[in-house]
Amino acid sequence: MNCFLKHLGVGMMGILFATCAIADSFNSFPGGVQLGVGISATSGLNGFVGYANKNFDSFWWKRLGFRFDFASTKPIRSNINSLIEKYVGDEKIEIGDDLEIATPTLKAKHVAAMIDIYPFGNTWFLGGWRLTGGYYMGNTSISAAISGTESSNGEFELGDERFKYTDGVIHAKAKANWKYSGPYAGTGFDLGLFYGIKIFFDAGVVFTSKSAALDLDIPTDNLQQWDGSDWGTLNPSDLETAKRKELDEAQKEMDKIKFYPIVKIGFMYRF
Repeated sequence: MNCFLKHLGVGMMGILFATCAIADSFNSFPGGVQLGVGISATSGLNGFVGYANKNFDSFWWKRLGFRFDFASTKPIRSNINSLIEKYVGDEKIEIGDDLEIATPTLKAKHVAAMIDIYPFGNTWFLGGWRLTGGYYMGNTSISAAISGTESSNGEFELGDERFKYTDGVIHAKAKANWKYSGPYAGTGFDLGLFYGIKIFFDAGVVFTSKSAALDLDIPTDNLQQWDGSDWGTLNPSDLETAKRKELDEAQKEMDKIKFYPIVKIGFMYRF
């Protein structure tokens, strides 16, 4: 029993020392946990959790911070699409060949890990400016209905072929899906308001080797094909060939874009 109590005492002493060590560790890193929420035109509702503190005596620690960022359009998707619809509205975007883009919708999400460097430390006003580097992974999907102009009467050209819907309405839909990942570089600031509440702004780009993948959905119901002299039965292989030709040309232009923009603004609280 005495041996047991002796070992128990040694164990309790070890736990006490470990607890004190952890407490000292926390005391050496004063409060600086930060939480934020904001909005972005390219990723919807954003949130982050991180750490940054300008009260360190250390030259480097007062200039260093980190954040874990996550975002999705899902919570505010209806608002985003309503805003897009408001600004596009009846002002449809003409894309040639008597075709227009109407009612575009957006879905997006991302996760990221970032390191912030505040070059001016805790200097008043300038201390809120930061340089940011990190890594992003995300996915953005845009789809839009393709309709005909008033003069098209359901007719459209694709590649070297002409097609026509017998009901006079074009039913096609264009899609772009961008699954990106890569290093991020940007800048931003957080400006104090009151009681630890700050306004923040971020702008930068994700450098990625992947570009958006394009697709075109063309229903074949009520669809006819011009045979050179009259409208006749659709040849599905001709439609697929014509669609692929148009997509390949558009994809070449899209592949030139190797960066994804990130712009967001919001509020944060630093404990």
